[in-house]
Amino acid sequence: MATSARSDSQSTGIGIFGLGVVGSAVASAISTRHNADDSSIPLNVVAAVVRDTSRNRDALIDSSIISADPGSVIANPEIGVVVELMGGVDPAFDYITRSLHAGQHVVTANKEVMAKRGSELLATASTNGVHLFYEASVAGGIPIIGPLMNDLGGNKIQSVRGIINGTTNFILTKMAHEGSDFDDVIAEAQSLGYAEADPTADVDGFDALYKISVLARLAYYTEVPVDVIHCEGIREVHAKDFRYASELGYTIKLLAVAQASEKSGVLARVHPALIPLDVPMASVNGVLNAVEVEGDLVGPLWFQGPGAGPNPTASAVMGDILRIAKGVGSNGPASKTPEPFEIASMADHKCQYYIRLTAADRPGVLANVARVLSDADISISSVLQKDTDIYNSQADLVIMTHPARESNMQSAVSSIKELDTVVRLDSLLRVENYGDRS
Repeated sequence: MATSARSDSQSTGIGIFGLGVVGSAVASAISTRHNADDSSIPLNVVAAVVRDTSRNRDALIDSSIISADPGSVIANPEIGVVVELMGGVDPAFDYITRSLHAGQHVVTANKEVMAKRGSELLATASTNGVHLFYEASVAGGIPIIGPLMNDLGGNKIQSVRGIINGTTNFILTKMAHEGSDFDDVIAEAQSLGYAEADPTADVDGFDALYKISVLARLAYYTEVPVDVIHCEGIREVHAKDFRYASELGYTIKLLAVAQASEKSGVLARVHPALIPLDVPMASVNGVLNAVEVEGDLVGPLWFQGPGAGPNPTASAVMGDILRIAKGVGSNGPASKTPEPFEIASMADHKCQYYIRLTAADRPGVLANVARVLSDADISISSVLQKDTDIYNSQADLVIMTHPARESNMQSAVSSIKELDTVVRLDSLLRVENYGDRS
């Protein structure tokens, strides 16, 4: 039998899983609010669970309530709202599930658990008559989950497109503006605390992958598993590509996109892309995030701001806590069991492509490449020949194609690599289509 939700008078007791930089910021925000004389909704951290109790922490809470025992939070009658900030799937999924079954509301910033097991958790919350809110799981302090669940409910969402990883945006911005190469910038990002010692989750696109899975579920009322989302990171983007892209009227960003078509279904993808310099997304720089949502009624809407960091994330977490404490809001459409929906294949995606290759500097090279592309039903839009190396008789050849199918392009790339006049294929980047921008 489902456990009923706690009463309003009990719901202001908070239990926290995880007191890292975000958890400490949330705990401190709650403590500050609790001690404020003008606080209309009293909140109080009753217990906090950490992996290592010996570490010194910045949270403004009494150390006596910190332990390694999840039972100090789960089913604690003084706690009505559980805040999960541990990250990952294990043990977060177990802790969230047990809390929901105990009749506790849950707020989480965990994009991975919401991407991989979110539907199960939302169903558990619904069964037990409690809320599971996760605004902080995508784009930090930018409100995007709430609008998709509530304000845009009357729209058919046509696309969700965003820069939703601050680390990669910082790296690509530095490469674009300073001509630095990837390895140099990643070292700087690590020294500034923008990138982890192991930056794999960010630079290989996994962080953005989890986030677009969450957004796609909300936008299209269906499950979009992470293993069906095309994912590429930014390791193969080079300083030269920014220089040539700029000459062509573009910059390069790591995009996460979900688009729906009644004919082909939902296509979700994460990859670096050329962005026209005259669209707002091209000017989202540094660690900022931006999400563009296009609905059939409202048209394109832009959400931009800090997408990471302890304070922006704590802002989103606190917003969810206060919604629960005030007794407003709901899990919205995300609480519905996802209906079957066809997932489109990346192989059928159609766009322009940017190709950069190192070729022998002799007649016939372009003709050979053009023949391979033509055989794959791909036509050339423009060509740049740059940085001729007279000592090695080599040159950079930059080709922009007309729109072509992904499967055709991948087939052509394999053949181009076999040409004896091509030393190597250095870059293959998609060009994001923004339609008529007049």
